[in-house]
Amino acid sequence: MAWNLSACRGLVCGGVRGAVAAAAAVVLAAGAATGCTPRTPVAGDGKAPARTAPATASRSGPPSRHGPAAAAGGATRPAAQRPSRPSTAPRPAAPAPVMAAGHRSAQVRELQARLRELGLFGRAPTGYYGSVTTASVRSFQARRHRAVTGSVDPGTWAALRSLTRQPSRAALYPPTSRPLPRTDPRCRTGRVLCISKSSNTLAWMADGRVLAAMDVRFGSQYTPTREGVFAVTFKSRHHVSTIYRTPMPYAMFFSGGQAVHYSADFAARGYAGASHGCVNVRDRAGIAAVFARVRPGDKVVVHR
Repeated sequence: MAWNLSACRGLVCGGVRGAVAAAAAVVLAAGAATGCTPRTPVAGDGKAPARTAPATASRSGPPSRHGPAAAAGGATRPAAQRPSRPSTAPRPAAPAPVMAAGHRSAQVRELQARLRELGLFGRAPTGYYGSVTTASVRSFQARRHRAVTGSVDPGTWAALRSLTRQPSRAALYPPTSRPLPRTDPRCRTGRVLCISKSSNTLAWMADGRVLAAMDVRFGSQYTPTREGVFAVTFKSRHHVSTIYRTPMPYAMFFSGGQAVHYSADFAARGYAGASHGCVNVRDRAGIAAVFARVRPGDKVVVHR
């Protein structure tokens, strides 16, 4: 029988191809069973893509806060909070006060006169910085919205000086420790010893004009000084009380045994004491000058 070579070759090729196909099927089946997938050729170059090795964590220790994980925004453990230390920088020292409690000087007298001009110091300047001056300074500082310390710092002193006038000698050394009150109408004419119980002052006046003034005190509640309009009955330069056996220098009697006179006790103890009804004066030189000018018959007005 004659063989057709072409047909034979086709049979051989077909058998070979069939065997190849069968082997490929077996390989695919084995791959599916093991979970592997064949590499797929990349169109254009006939090569399979290179595998990328998975990133692995370093075994030398935990990832650094500044390493790749931190750069990628991964959570990192915050550093321990350290307590803040107080600042050791020195604070600027407060300016030293110009004047403060306990000081005694001519400048303190000026301070008191300036406060008195503003109605914040109700007494005559004394030159001593005590509790009354401290309270007056505190009041001024509160009004000017400054630190209320009671001491006069450079800023407080500058502010006070800008709001007041330079005190005159009469303002620095007034004749009475308290301001004279409004003149009583009965004291506005003639020569009058005008005496106020509310202000504890005596004003020697002529036709409504004050010629001299001084501090006075009065009798106690058991021996009060009488009030009203009187006249000087007589004068006694070196008088001594016949009842109490006490000196009454420069006495000017105006109502029975009551008189205006100098009192050493008033000069020594101030308002801690009282008279037996007389008007005590503590300024010896002042009352001596008035005594020399007053005449019997001059009017005496004692009022509230």
